[in-house]
Amino acid sequence: MPASSATPAPRPAPSVPPHRRVAAVIVLVPVLVALALWAFAWPAARTAPRELPLGVAGPAAATAPVEQRLQSREGAFDLHRYADEPAAREAVENREVYGAVVVTEQGPKLLTASAASPSVAQLLQQAVADPASAPGTRVATADVVPAAAGDPRGAAMNASVLPLALAGIGAGAAVTLLGLRGVRAVAALVGSAALVGGVAAALAQNWLEAVPGDWWAVAGTFGLAALAMGAAVAGLAALIGRAGLGLGALLIMLLGNPFSGASSAPEMLPEPAGAIGQWLPPGAGVSLLRSVSFFDGAAGTGPALTLTWWAALGLGAVLLAGALERRTGTARPAAERNPVAVG
Repeated sequence: MPASSATPAPRPAPSVPPHRRVAAVIVLVPVLVALALWAFAWPAARTAPRELPLGVAGPAAATAPVEQRLQSREGAFDLHRYADEPAAREAVENREVYGAVVVTEQGPKLLTASAASPSVAQLLQQAVADPASAPGTRVATADVVPAAAGDPRGAAMNASVLPLALAGIGAGAAVTLLGLRGVRAVAALVGSAALVGGVAAALAQNWLEAVPGDWWAVAGTFGLAALAMGAAVAGLAALIGRAGLGLGALLIMLLGNPFSGASSAPEMLPEPAGAIGQWLPPGAGVSLLRSVSFFDGAAGTGPALTLTWWAALGLGAVLLAGALERRTGTARPAAERNPVAVG
């Protein structure tokens, strides 16, 4: 029997019956709605301080009543003790604590940092108030690191999470669906993130005046966050196919966005949402942006490393998948040029 060089045509993939598609839609849509409600509504409904770092400064005998009142709210505050007001101020400026209670001869004085979280600064004013004082009495407060004058409530900072998440998911999906591979995909992701960083900094700082600090540091932070998210989505898609697009979107949008703590603080979210959020790009991006914008980079090393690892791993996965595809792509024509004879 003569050898044949013809290769059998691949069998078409079996189609899914229509009734199964209908059942999948009926089941999957409620599941996605339930996941979205859980991810967004659960943290919002359970917002409360949980081991929130708070300083107490002054002589031990004078601070004892304040410490007892704060510790009566079990698990709410993680108290750090300082000798005097300058030490407490330095701790607030270095993002070691969200605020500090300084006990003076005139009474307690509260140091806050609304730049770190306006909602936490307001909560501390309520928590430090002496319940024995007259109703409406306010504790003397000094905002050590105030929020931007153009955005005193931090609304623009909070709102920046969603556009960055959409930009990252969009960039990763575009690279995948357009068939970009290897170095070309990496160049597209990096170039897109750089432009996102510049546009976001121009809007947030130059137009809205909501994010102060060095312009290039702010733009770099926006760009790194966008790159981390885009690379994560593209990397997952490169490793496991188009299903990786959905998985990446779920990680960033359904977990990273509501768990970021942008509207309050990671310590205000129920466990383990706050911790998970800081390990995902949206939460790390917001934390780094606050550090470089208001605190001269204090406490920014951890979030910067988190974003860098996401970006590096995602881009590495894209390059690896491109290299493997090129290797298998060059081997296949060689096999077709030298078919094995069948006797």
